[in-house]
Amino acid sequence: MTGLEPVAWPPAPIRTERLVLRESEPRDRAVFVELFASPEVGTYIGGPRPRDELERTMPEAPGRRPGLFVIDLDGAMIGMITFDRRDVERPGHVRPEGGETELGYMLLPGAWGRGYAAEACAAALGWFADAHPGEPVVLCTQTANDSAMRLAAKLGFTEVERFEEYGAEQWFGVWSAVTPSS
Repeated sequence: MTGLEPVAWPPAPIRTERLVLRESEPRDRAVFVELFASPEVGTYIGGPRPRDELERTMPEAPGRRPGLFVIDLDGAMIGMITFDRRDVERPGHVRPEGGETELGYMLLPGAWGRGYAAEACAAALGWFADAHPGEPVVLCTQTANDSAMRLAAKLGFTEVERFEEYGAEQWFGVWSAVTPSS
């Protein structure tokens, strides 16, 4: 079984040296709107969404679902991490039946370049490995997104393939937790 179905959600907040990964709260709504409306954030994920539409349609407590962590710095949301099932119709799979768990993340531009994405993603992957032992995690990003490519390598993702999707070359990789031998 893949995905997040068998785990209790939300888990206890995950604390790193500088960050807390936690469930979404109503106070995070403005940051969710900012993330999805930001031209910088949307550069490699299909562009920004209209702010007025987001303000109208965004739920009071957005992102309250299994697999979504808010990245919190000093009590304020700076981004999010998601674990979602990869659509079997899309290219890029490590199993013939597809449906792997895919890591996604978005941070506000003001939080870029400080190592927060690496710190938060590493903690989330550690949680995932404990919750789903032996389950691979996949990641897909445009090859033009240099910072995402560097982060994938830093986190230990291994390239599986490259393909064209959404009018751009995509890099597709897999991560598996290494279990120390006893």
